[in-house]
Amino acid sequence: MFTRRSALASGALAATALGATALAVPLHALAQQGKKDSVTLALVLEPPGLDPTAGAASSIAEVTLYNIYETLTKINADGSVSPLLAESWEVSPDLKTYTFKLRRGITFHNNEPFNAAAVKFSLDRAGAAKSTNKDKRTFANLSTQVVDDYTVVVINKDIDPDLLFLLGQATAVIVEPKSADTNAAKPVGTGPYKLTAWSRGASISLTAWPGWRQAAQVKIRRATFRFIPDPAAQVAALLAGDVDAFPRVTPRSMAQFKGNPRFQVIVSGSRAKTILAINNARKPLHDVRVRRAIAAAIDRKAVIQGAADGLGVPIGSHYVPGAFGYVDTTGINPHDVEKAKKLLAEAGVKLPLTLTMTLPPAPYARQGGEVIAAQLAKVDITAKLQNVEWAQWLSGTYGNKNYDLTLISHVEPFDLENFAKPDYYWGYRSEKFDQLYDKIKTTTRPADRARLLGDAQRLLAEDAAHAFLYQPQWVTVANKNLRGLWKDMPVFVNDLSTLSWA
Repeated sequence: MFTRRSALASGALAATALGATALAVPLHALAQQGKKDSVTLALVLEPPGLDPTAGAASSIAEVTLYNIYETLTKINADGSVSPLLAESWEVSPDLKTYTFKLRRGITFHNNEPFNAAAVKFSLDRAGAAKSTNKDKRTFANLSTQVVDDYTVVVINKDIDPDLLFLLGQATAVIVEPKSADTNAAKPVGTGPYKLTAWSRGASISLTAWPGWRQAAQVKIRRATFRFIPDPAAQVAALLAGDVDAFPRVTPRSMAQFKGNPRFQVIVSGSRAKTILAINNARKPLHDVRVRRAIAAAIDRKAVIQGAADGLGVPIGSHYVPGAFGYVDTTGINPHDVEKAKKLLAEAGVKLPLTLTMTLPPAPYARQGGEVIAAQLAKVDITAKLQNVEWAQWLSGTYGNKNYDLTLISHVEPFDLENFAKPDYYWGYRSEKFDQLYDKIKTTTRPADRARLLGDAQRLLAEDAAHAFLYQPQWVTVANKNLRGLWKDMPVFVNDLSTLSWA
């Protein structure tokens, strides 16, 4: 017996030209006299590839999610979940079995049919032994069964109230089986746009796909994503009109645009966590007293001011205000220079302690790294700043775990699971946390789950798994006439099909 659950109600449960020929612009688009049908957006970081199932960089989803690829469910700006490739679903009373009814008449960009077999292939592939999917553990718990061409049953080993939300994230995109292995360079999806060119280091261009089921409603026919990590260049591009919108632009540029009638400035909430990640597997960082000392040496409010121009809320664990089950843990490791010195002495650390702080190119990291290095110096910790490009960070820091400290923002809303992954780049291992997280995943009663989430937050804070810094607010600066930009950002998405010009 199944309980019927509407798609919208489920929201409560809830980072070189290819030589392709540009598609012709449909006549109906040309008929919109005076209406602009193209847009140029800018991103801080270039995606390392265009397959969100194969890499952890949020910049992949910023280009591809809901544009090139689609998912069974769709995450909306307010965090709710609605149907996308699935037109409806039912959830069993034990909250483990999901029956999805799929939309009919949909094809992939290569004209292959979208059906239940493609869904099973995609979900099975995401959880397979050789999968490089960031959320592999989540998908490995799923068993997918094809009932008919347009009905799929997904059985979860655990109870996960956030599953419908997770199935709307970029790691859950539905891919066409024959093209799956080449999606990083030649992406094939069911979405409203196709890749037309990728000029490495400069830009990615997408063109509206006439075969999309709601193609007639798409107002933006051509979209270009430019990559501009330098804050001064970001401002210059916006002022010159070279860029129509810059989602998640460097905050310190906001003042120049707020009073300018040519622009709109949107300050968005987020579920992101900006942290000074600590390699728990390295000596002397494996000692909790050393990690606590690092956390105590840092003045979060000063970091927020220096890294994000004041646009952030202090956090004490890997969880943010507004999320279900949040507890304030900022008092567990407060800023206390004398305490930090005492902890280092207790740990027997020979001073000065020299550590490398690896900084990706995002301005918040480069700016925040300077602030943190100055604060650590006050407790005789020398932080050698190592600026790296994004590809280097992904391969060396994230991939090879070659770092001591790194300043990074984790943008996924539900990512406590990372602390239970034995091979995650943080090197954090805690049997107590693993057991606690298993209970969180299998607890159905909301009050009990909230209590367990609180326990998990406190444990991470007490373990000083990292120096948890702040929940960022994201700034979007755009041409005043561009419509459809997200006000809030539960996930990093630039949904081109909702954009239009006034």
